[in-house]
Amino acid sequence: MAYRDLREFIRKLEDEHELVRIREEVDPVLEITEITDRVTKAGGPALLFERPKGSRIPLLINMLGSHRRVNLALEVTRLEEVADRIRSFLEFQAPQGLLDKVKLLPKLAELGSFFPKVVRSGPCQEVVRKEHFSLYELPILQCWPQDAGRFITWPLVITKNPETGRRNVGVYRMQVFDARTTAMHWQTQKHGAEHFRRARAATPEGKLEVAVALGADPVTCLAGILPIPPDLDEMMFAGFLRREPVEMVRCATVDLEVPAHAEIVLEGYVHLNELRTEGPFGDHTGFYSLEGEYPVFQITCMTHRRDPIYLTTIVGPPPQEDFFMGHAIERIFLPVMKLQYPEIVDISMPAEGIFHNLMIVSIRKSYPGHARKIMNAIWSLGQAMFTKVLVVVDHDVDVHNYREVVWKALCAIDPERDVQFTLGPVDTLDHAARLQDFGSKMGIDATRKWATEGFSRPWPDEMLVDEKTKARVESVWKALGI
Repeated sequence: MAYRDLREFIRKLEDEHELVRIREEVDPVLEITEITDRVTKAGGPALLFERPKGSRIPLLINMLGSHRRVNLALEVTRLEEVADRIRSFLEFQAPQGLLDKVKLLPKLAELGSFFPKVVRSGPCQEVVRKEHFSLYELPILQCWPQDAGRFITWPLVITKNPETGRRNVGVYRMQVFDARTTAMHWQTQKHGAEHFRRARAATPEGKLEVAVALGADPVTCLAGILPIPPDLDEMMFAGFLRREPVEMVRCATVDLEVPAHAEIVLEGYVHLNELRTEGPFGDHTGFYSLEGEYPVFQITCMTHRRDPIYLTTIVGPPPQEDFFMGHAIERIFLPVMKLQYPEIVDISMPAEGIFHNLMIVSIRKSYPGHARKIMNAIWSLGQAMFTKVLVVVDHDVDVHNYREVVWKALCAIDPERDVQFTLGPVDTLDHAARLQDFGSKMGIDATRKWATEGFSRPWPDEMLVDEKTKARVESVWKALGI
């Protein structure tokens, strides 16, 4: 059975000794971040601050800040189990006969069970407040000294495409301007920003309805950062990962649905002709992202449980909690990438690469220029288009062993011959780009070079220990006790 809500997962974490309750009063301004940063980097547990200063609402942080807690959230022992499920659905074959069609029925039935289920009521609406509410009741963090203020950092922001009516769920930071107003940090390439642009093109003086869910079961909380196609409902994919549909409830004041078991929901709209300066904000790059002009979210209603828990996260110098979430997405969606490009053996995005700065890819090379084909393919894949440096190595290189990657890659390249540059979209948060959202990327072909690629010299053999010799000296090695 999937976790029904956030508090059920909290109980699981406590049972597994993966959560610590902090009963002392701690300030959400800088102090909680300082504690969490130390705990995360030390491989520590999730933290439940029961008395955040200035609020009666407990705060949960570092919920998914380890590989083990991510596995607990997905209810697997290894991420490959989720990847295998995705692979099995992606490898659907058209049934050839009656027997094949019968065999296909259970899988089709399972697919149908993932769609979100709208229910009449939910815990997220135990309290409905259209007046006399304030964001300052929530223990919203100011994470870093030069942040422009307090930021909501793990919101599930829900909008509808004004042309198709399809839902999008995204995670976009929200700077608190006052008791009922925040920024909406819709980066240019995000689907929420596209909904905003389409709505503004149709009615420049109008509004776009928005709902924000804070805290839900852990898989639903992950839904907003999943790199899925724009026409695929994040809540449906969350249902697939949970093996149970996500229950949704209609909002009290806007025409949107939100997870019924969320802790807190903010309802409202953005004016399509209003922008306000947002930032700076200490980001996952380890630097402060610069100020920018972004839409303004006007909150008209707050609903919540009678005893809500505020879920949040911090970003900053890696590794942080977002690294573990990103690693899970990397492993889970590898089958999707391999289905399109079966020559890909494995990929790795080191924590210090902060997702978009470095990707290492191993391939089974089959023809001249194969590595460069893969570079261009990855730069055309969804959020992978932001990859600033892409290193392609041969299939026998372990992309997760960075010592091996550096050794073999540097021994395989002639820099002038094997490095290529291209221009294209880059992450909005890339402060080094020549322009916001546009810059250059570098691909490094670190595969062995073939004669058909213009390399006429012999490629040397790698120095390997003879297996028989290794076996013979094993007993001597043990005797040395080294």
